[in-house]
Amino acid sequence: MDVNAAVAAAAAIAGVLTGVIAMLAFRWSERDQKRPTRTSLHTDPVLPPGVDTVLSVLRSSAVVLDEADGVVKASSAAYALGLVRGGKLAVEPMLQMARDTRRDGEIRQVELDLPRRGTGRGEALAVSARVAPLGSRLVLLLVEDLTEARRIEAVRRDFVANVSHELKTPVGALSLLSEAVMDASDDPEAVQRFAGRMQIEATRLTNLVQELIDLSRVQNDDPLEDAEPVRVDDLVAEAVDRCRHQAGTKQITMAAGGTADLHVWGNRGQLAAALGNLVENAVNYSPARTRVGIAARRVNAPGGDMIELAVTDQGIGISDKDKERIFERFYRVDPARSRQTGGTGLGLAIVKHVVASHGGEVTVWSAENQGSTFTLRLPEAGAARDRAQQHPDLDDEAGGTADSTPYEPLPAPEVLP
Repeated sequence: MDVNAAVAAAAAIAGVLTGVIAMLAFRWSERDQKRPTRTSLHTDPVLPPGVDTVLSVLRSSAVVLDEADGVVKASSAAYALGLVRGGKLAVEPMLQMARDTRRDGEIRQVELDLPRRGTGRGEALAVSARVAPLGSRLVLLLVEDLTEARRIEAVRRDFVANVSHELKTPVGALSLLSEAVMDASDDPEAVQRFAGRMQIEATRLTNLVQELIDLSRVQNDDPLEDAEPVRVDDLVAEAVDRCRHQAGTKQITMAAGGTADLHVWGNRGQLAAALGNLVENAVNYSPARTRVGIAARRVNAPGGDMIELAVTDQGIGISDKDKERIFERFYRVDPARSRQTGGTGLGLAIVKHVVASHGGEVTVWSAENQGSTFTLRLPEAGAARDRAQQHPDLDDEAGGTADSTPYEPLPAPEVLP
């Protein structure tokens, strides 16, 4: 009897405890539902009306911080720049600006150089940060990426400096030579010698100005506006005619070969200038009694067939360190030799921009004292017009690429008369 009573009492106590626990759990659940969560605090209703829409259309990276420095809202660009990580603003100077603005309500702006994420190099990301109060508790941070603008400005600054230097050389030479002519007015032989030098410097100055005009034109114009099928054989013939006199003076044999009756899609004038610059360089930098070859062929490519134009010489060649820079404006492998040949250092830069704007590429293989091969790859007419309309980034100063393997030999060339 006592045992049954004890069991009944234990069961009653267990039932009471179960009821109490269930009641507590229910009330705890209701309280959790009523308690504001982190998500509910940091959603759109926290922002003033219309702010979310405005931030979504801004070009700048936007971050909204609450009174505890938590990120209420951040644009995708802010994450891409690495400004926000783990729900927090990751740039300490910007975080300090936000705190100062929250304290006194003043708008602040500063330019910063931030480490670039994921490059492993010491490249800096230049940004302009502006902080302003947003309502009574929030702070708005707008960050604009200035890296590209600074790089373009640096390129323009260097370009102006280089142009000034290159113009200064022939102009100074003309000034000195004119004084020499005046002083040697009673010596006809000296006058003739100085006048000849003046003519050379005047020609160099004319060539420099013309190539500056050509470079400006290919950078600013869209060659595909006047694009047409261009016969490759005509481009080769025009390039050979352009350099025939220089080649004859040095007894250089010029030969053309490869596949006949090919066509590329683009601006005839610009393509002729690009190929002509390559052939002219090959002649100028080749020793006497050597050979310059021009070959064309069709190659298969994922976006459509491409036409390859290769210009090969037996000249002085290019070192590995110079191959990385030969497409820069005014860069010369051998400045002393360039002065002798009248080179301006703009020819390959023009080639790079022309080929890139036509949806192609230029590569170079070279070995010192063995010669060089420059290869243009251009879309074939009618087969890859869509590809030709995709313009790559032309602001990279070190454009063009270097190929570590020589150009595959083409069929035996036909020697031009």
